[in-house]
Amino acid sequence: MLTQYENKMEKTLENLISEYSGIRAGRANPHILDKLKVDYYGSPTPIQGVANVTVPEARTLMITPWEASMIKEIEKAIINSDLGVNPNNDGKSVLINFPELTEERRKDLVKDIKKKGEAAKVAVRNIRRDANDAFKKMNKASEISEDELKTNEDKVQKLTDKYIAEIDKAVEDKTKEILTV
Repeated sequence: MLTQYENKMEKTLENLISEYSGIRAGRANPHILDKLKVDYYGSPTPIQGVANVTVPEARTLMITPWEASMIKEIEKAIINSDLGVNPNNDGKSVLINFPELTEERRKDLVKDIKKKGEAAKVAVRNIRRDANDAFKKMNKASEISEDELKTNEDKVQKLTDKYIAEIDKAVEDKTKEILTV
């Protein structure tokens, strides 16, 4: 009975961590391209689906398309994205150099990280509320006793505390990563 709510909380945490993987910390990370799509013969396709993405140096990403005709599409997708970087191409591959993050940019990223963390906590708390409401309905319909209601509410609270702590840790880890020069 509790597993559906735990699964929702787990998905909330996974979603937050996947959002964090797209925030760059001044180093090249292929995951920042995860949300970008290119037009591949009429269908939107992830860059990793049409090219090989490597990190030749700490602050450089190299995207080597399997078809030379995709270079322009990849460049266009990067330019139109919110990554804030300019791609260069050497005819065979697209290079993205990541500049060192400024202090101001780091602070903005930390604010964004904390905002996303707060949103994830709110989502977890909403799941707790939904679970408690469901248990109260079951109690009213005499499907579970008062004791079972209390036990289930306690279990949901423990799950909520666990996932909020994990979200706090994810926020702290990503903040540390961003602020490390």
